[in-house]
Amino acid sequence: MKLSKIAFSVFFLFVFGFSNAQDDLLNELDSVSKGKKEIEIAAFKGLQVCTMQSTKLAAKGEWYFLVSHRFGDLTDGLDNFFGLDNALTKIGGLYGATDWLTFGISRHTLNKNYELSAKYKFANQEVDGFPVTIVGYNTIDINSKLSKDEFPELKSSSRFAFSTQLPISRKFSNSFSLELNPIYIHKNLYEPLFEEKDNFLLALGGRYKLSKRISLNMEYAARLNARETSFYHNPATIGIDIETGGHVFQLLFSNSQAMNDVSYFTNANRITEGKGIYFGFNLYRVF
Repeated sequence: MKLSKIAFSVFFLFVFGFSNAQDDLLNELDSVSKGKKEIEIAAFKGLQVCTMQSTKLAAKGEWYFLVSHRFGDLTDGLDNFFGLDNALTKIGGLYGATDWLTFGISRHTLNKNYELSAKYKFANQEVDGFPVTIVGYNTIDINSKLSKDEFPELKSSSRFAFSTQLPISRKFSNSFSLELNPIYIHKNLYEPLFEEKDNFLLALGGRYKLSKRISLNMEYAARLNARETSFYHNPATIGIDIETGGHVFQLLFSNSQAMNDVSYFTNANRITEGKGIYFGFNLYRVF
């Protein structure tokens, strides 16, 4: 009987001690989970909404290979084989230096333009906290087509143009995301009769998920200080995102054939009588 009392006492102390230890452990885990913010991810699956940059960055150590293509005016029909005869191409690469910083370089058929880019994250949208993701994005364009044989007074600085952007996105649900993007563009060489040296725009982009791997994307940018004499128009693009494992494939229709940010935002065509519509795609492959 004495032995059974001792055994019962030991069992009681063990259970009581284990229960207290378990409660202490759960309390610690609760305090850790409460202290760590849960980040809202995948507001956009692609690094671009359509042509405009999204708030997605490459992860640390990731390499992206990019191929973008824009055919000529789709509405010209067989005259240019539905745009195939005067297509433009962009080839480039991106590298995630950290989880919050991505560098890029690309080469464009248009004006034999080279584009250097940097994309950096200021803040993440949190599940029960900060409401938006904020990213900074800058590009430097170098026009290598300009020649002193054609322009004897050409300066080296005339080849450069710059863009500064501040994409701000919010994922409202698993299916729907929106992005607001204030944009500033500066051109050292520009057309005084039709455009400004310094351009200010406000862009809006959105993504709606149609299925597990397909989404509908749209974007539009309003030029806030456009000249009344300008024959350029506000850029607009609609597209489909298709996820296929290692890459995102985007099919697009736009009123701009250009793919570098400076030209896309400032030199889009006006769609008149069904003319000025360009079909193309973006293909990202991650390594």
